[in-house]
Amino acid sequence: MKRILGVALGILTAIGGFVDIGDLVTNAVVGSRFGMSLVWVVLVGVVGICVFANMSGRVAAASGRATFEVIRERLGPRAGLANLSASFLINLMTVTAEIGGIALALQLASSVHYLLWIPLAVVAVWLVIWRVKFSIMENVTGLLGLTLIVFAVALFLLKPDWGNLASQAIPAVPNEETAATYWYFAIALFGAAMTPYEVFFFSSGAVEEGWKIKDLIQSRINVLVGFPLGGLLSVAIAGCAAVVLLPAGISVTSLSQVILPVAEGAGKLGLAVVLLGIMAATFGAALETTLSSGYTLAQFFGWSWGKFRAPAQAARFHLSMIICLLVGVAVLATGVDPVLVTEYSVVFSAVALPLTYLPILIVANDPQYMGKHVNGRGVNVVAMVYLVVILAASLAAIPLMIATGAGS
Repeated sequence: MKRILGVALGILTAIGGFVDIGDLVTNAVVGSRFGMSLVWVVLVGVVGICVFANMSGRVAAASGRATFEVIRERLGPRAGLANLSASFLINLMTVTAEIGGIALALQLASSVHYLLWIPLAVVAVWLVIWRVKFSIMENVTGLLGLTLIVFAVALFLLKPDWGNLASQAIPAVPNEETAATYWYFAIALFGAAMTPYEVFFFSSGAVEEGWKIKDLIQSRINVLVGFPLGGLLSVAIAGCAAVVLLPAGISVTSLSQVILPVAEGAGKLGLAVVLLGIMAATFGAALETTLSSGYTLAQFFGWSWGKFRAPAQAARFHLSMIICLLVGVAVLATGVDPVLVTEYSVVFSAVALPLTYLPILIVANDPQYMGKHVNGRGVNVVAMVYLVVILAASLAAIPLMIATGAGS
């Protein structure tokens, strides 16, 4: 019974934890401009994150070490440094975006300017990282983030023309858009689904919780069920925007526009629930990205690390996370729009994907670390296909950003 409850809780946590500020904003922007014509990208992204998150968790369980730590040892310091540089900078951008997301959600709930909420948000994130057990932190934020299912409820209550909505899902460039903007946002959506911090957090969390080979079945179920259901939640966000914002000609530029369809479909109660969900999702993602920043630095340089270690036992690990949070505060204090930071972070995430996922694939095929738990032929075929897609997205991201003026 305990194992069944653990699986159920893990699935629910994966669903609620799949959507962060990047997914919220990007799916809403895409729905408001392209309808459902990019929903196929969500499917591609979900399959990809399932493949590599499962692989990353298996590396941690089989080797007893975090993926990034093994990558540095297996590929050497130069390859590890390239991986570190790309993933750390993306983590830092994402930390900034998530803190801004928490503050924006609190602004919507209180009408107090978001800049005044940033110090409180940062202190709260640090206190949870410092004092709350890993499993409690992960499960509570994930379960509260599950309240974002209100987007699906709102979509149903809006009573759309389901046939028309389904017909929009056929990949096509709308008349009002160009092929370049279509593919730019396709890459952004792909980057939002496969953000590098997810796999580093996943593998480091596996070490934090002491995973063994016997835990892989539960982990695989959590990933292969929870993430796809989280993907459906992403589709619901895009669907709400396609039903309410697209016909009105409203292109998403603020968090208030993201939640507008929920307010229209589910009223004040739905609005209260979606604000709770956004705060939980962004807070949970802020925890994960901050920890991921500390994990990557500590694992590359060989520092003592882990939430289970007190600051005195892993001083550089904890100090690096504090610095990351302070850098995020400093960036937001300039007045930069957190939504804009979010939009850029998911695109640059796509640029960094090859440096994240190729090393994971190499390690997952090394019997020195994996023993008999190396990748099977089928997993390798799927992973290689994804590496081609990832490389294409990475090479096209910056040229498309320049050509489209970042999608404007």
